[in-house]
Amino acid sequence: MKTIETLIIGGGLSGLYAAGLLAEKNLPFILLEARERIGGRILSIEHKGFFTDMGPSWYWPEINPKLTGLIRSLGIHGYPQFEEGLGRLEHPNGQIQTVKGFATEPVSWRINGGMQSIVNKLAALLPEKTVKLKNPVCEIEKAPGGALVRVGELELEPINQFMARRIILAIPPRLAAATILFTPDIPHHLTQAMLRTGTWMAGQAKFFTLYDVPCWRKAGLSGQAFSQRGPLGEIHDGSSQEEGPYGLTGFLGIPAFQRKDNQSLTRAILDQLASIYGDTAAQPTAFYYQDWAREKYTATEFDQPPMYEHPIYQPPAGQISIWDGIIHFAGTETADRQGGYLEGALVSAQRAVDNIYPS
Repeated sequence: MKTIETLIIGGGLSGLYAAGLLAEKNLPFILLEARERIGGRILSIEHKGFFTDMGPSWYWPEINPKLTGLIRSLGIHGYPQFEEGLGRLEHPNGQIQTVKGFATEPVSWRINGGMQSIVNKLAALLPEKTVKLKNPVCEIEKAPGGALVRVGELELEPINQFMARRIILAIPPRLAAATILFTPDIPHHLTQAMLRTGTWMAGQAKFFTLYDVPCWRKAGLSGQAFSQRGPLGEIHDGSSQEEGPYGLTGFLGIPAFQRKDNQSLTRAILDQLASIYGDTAAQPTAFYYQDWAREKYTATEFDQPPMYEHPIYQPPAGQISIWDGIIHFAGTETADRQGGYLEGALVSAQRAVDNIYPS
């Protein structure tokens, strides 16, 4: 079995960016991704040339220097979030109130081609055969000179294995602690710290509706709405920068255990959109729904309760690496700056690569 210099576990933004940094240095690596696709929580579904972001949607040029620089270097273009007009507020009793629009500060931006364009551009820069899909890691065993990494489902026989001198663990700490067997055991306090680190977006669900005509804009509305009733809790204009398609998107405000019947939930979402924006809003040309709590390569049972505020993230138990520098933590939940956001994914990947190969 050939020994791999650096093995990256996780093909989300952090893992892909780490791979890109290694590729720039002409350093050998292999990236393992559990899913049949790359991107992790970045998921953009194509509809007639427009891409609906079912995961992260925004970036903020004023406070995201690494991400903004990456977007420019990849030749990707963004545009400001549409926020012109009045907003809507739905009260617990169903009453709809028109309110002054809330302009985000700093200004939120979207990307032409969806966030998936970042993923695709990064992947295109990687050497052939360095990314291996459908390779869920189930065990990491410390060995002389590195670690043995086994691939497969935890309760079954491994389907593949790799020997690596160093590992960049670019998946959420909670997911790693819940799904990967570490031999020997990692310290109890570290395991607990990893399990306590909530995975951002893991308990959330998102919708996206598309229309030929933006009925809300014609009514002087920005598309922004907040509800204290549900099932949707937060809604925004998700339209393309060009002339259509036009879209509404946002997050459900009910916990994961209440989101089981997708057909009834879809009907409830469309009825709520009709109440807020008028009957036309209940007749989209396309409807998309993504429940991240049902994604086994994103969420664990600990992620089912709703997360009501953005956590303050940091490396688990303050450690950026373990096993004498064999395993290095990456992933946005391990970032000490803008953790949970796409910026944090880049920050943590840069830290891991710099820690392995100091300048």
